Amino acid sequence: MIQKQFSAFIVKEIDGKFYRGIEKQSLENLPDNDVLVEVKYSSLNYKDALSATGNKGVSKKYPHTPGIDAAGIVVSSRSNNFLEGDKVVITGYDLGMNTPGGFAEYIKVPSDWIVKLPQNISLKESMILGTAGFTAALALYELQRSGLNSHGEEVLITGATGSLGSLAISILSKAGYKNITAATAKIDKTDLLKNLGANKVIDRNKNEIDDKSNKPMLRTRWAGVIDSVGGNILATAIKSTQHGGAIAACGLTQSFQLNTTVYPFILRAVKLIGIDSGACPMDIRLQIWKKLSGEWKINTLNYIYEEIFLKELERKIHLMLEGKNTGRVIVNLEK
Repeated sequence: MIQKQFSAFIVKEIDGKFYRGIEKQSLENLPDNDVLVEVKYSSLNYKDALSATGNKGVSKKYPHTPGIDAAGIVVSSRSNNFLEGDKVVITGYDLGMNTPGGFAEYIKVPSDWIVKLPQNISLKESMILGTAGFTAALALYELQRSGLNSHGEEVLITGATGSLGSLAISILSKAGYKNITAATAKIDKTDLLKNLGANKVIDRNKNEIDDKSNKPMLRTRWAGVIDSVGGNILATAIKSTQHGGAIAACGLTQSFQLNTTVYPFILRAVKLIGIDSGACPMDIRLQIWKKLSGEWKINTLNYIYEEIFLKELERKIHLMLEGKNTGRVIVNLEK
């Protein structure tokens, strides 16, 4: 039986200040989209933390419910592609940005945002992956299209203990990559990162990762890079990537700015690939989910997530913005 009232994590703007809390919402107030989904699990992403603290570059209008990921069961549908009872996953598009998101017991979304839950994966597992895992897999997909192979050359993962970084290590390891270097400020997590598949762990504050020399190029090292931090760490990675190598830029947890030169691009044919998983076309989206539930399905998910409930979101949002979270945080909305 559909509840007319449901719980949601609401962010409000009052006199320029932002307040957060759990409130009752009405189904009638959800947008008039095709498919009503009862959310079972969501996950906390950096973009959610920004939305929850009033970043107008992410969410323009408040009150608002963040949550760019959701996995659940179809309750009703005006689309022939989805039936009541279907298990589904929604990541990206406008979910949790300006469309009420997954930090609520119900969402209503357009049918063309929805992926049927692949076989061989649970709703909970799909949210341990979520946007972070999908983005990491999309980054590997694009790097492989640019020529990255698993024949032993060194691949760098920055922000390695974060959501995207930890999943990137796990996915690359599952895909057969043996020479994975994890860069992190949390050097005490070395054992965890090696359990995920990294064979080297280096302090991200070292010059080899965060070069301050202002040299336009450095000694080559990386065949490929998956970067989620941006700023000078991304600039350093560009300067030290091998001839013909590629960098997938996925995030900005350090900085949105990039100070570099054209030399690595015109003298070493380095490729910088922007990864936008939110607007990923559906045909590629389906390919990525097929890989994540098949040949790239990782067996280390239990090492990299913490499960919370809506009432615990406030604390976790602040920890994420302070860079103190490790791995994935998933939100259980089941009764």
